[in-house]
Amino acid sequence: MKLTNIKHVFFDLDHTLWDFDRNSALAFKEVFEKQKIELNVDDFLQVYMPINFKYWERYRNNSVTKEVLRYGRLKDSFDSLKFDAQDTTINIIADNYIEYLPNNNHLLEGSLEILDHLSRNYKLHIITNGFEEVQHKKMRNSAILDYFETITTSEDAGVKKPHPLIFEKALKKSGAQASNSVMIGDNLEADIIGAHEFGMHVIHLSPKTQSIYNQYPKIQKLKELLNYL
Repeated sequence: MKLTNIKHVFFDLDHTLWDFDRNSALAFKEVFEKQKIELNVDDFLQVYMPINFKYWERYRNNSVTKEVLRYGRLKDSFDSLKFDAQDTTINIIADNYIEYLPNNNHLLEGSLEILDHLSRNYKLHIITNGFEEVQHKKMRNSAILDYFETITTSEDAGVKKPHPLIFEKALKKSGAQASNSVMIGDNLEADIIGAHEFGMHVIHLSPKTQSIYNQYPKIQKLKELLNYL
């Protein structure tokens, strides 16, 4: 069912447009080679990914700082793998990872096509909890930066999704109203529930699992946005 009266389309970035998992794996491969870390990257990622997810949940809830997130997710992963890494090495890996990550430019399937299509009829924007210093680089290197009129990061807003203030700041920056805006993202709590409670329309990108939250419009691939917009 088509959404009506929509003028502004807000996207999350990581896991919604930008292929975070693929790009992250490439960054770690480069870091491990440079730092001569004798671990299989795939084995590391199997342990790291759920740990990283939990740290990001804590970061969204302001339970840890950015610095603790960057260090802790690596420290806990290495400890789980019984891999001895000194603090100085962990900090170097953390810095290298943030440096290399935005150099990879893989997008999720259909990202460029849907952005090109939607940009003809809507004003496009980004709302992201990602780090300020890397999000713009990611978008520039993957050739999607110019599609967006505004970019609102959690560090810029001073709060993280799902806090209502980040949506308020994004709407104010864009000149949009909640009633004529839709938020598209993969994270149910941060993107969908947060935006919905603020009064925005929402579309949940959930490619892997069937969401039990049936009250929210849901897509499995970005091209399915054409059913709504």
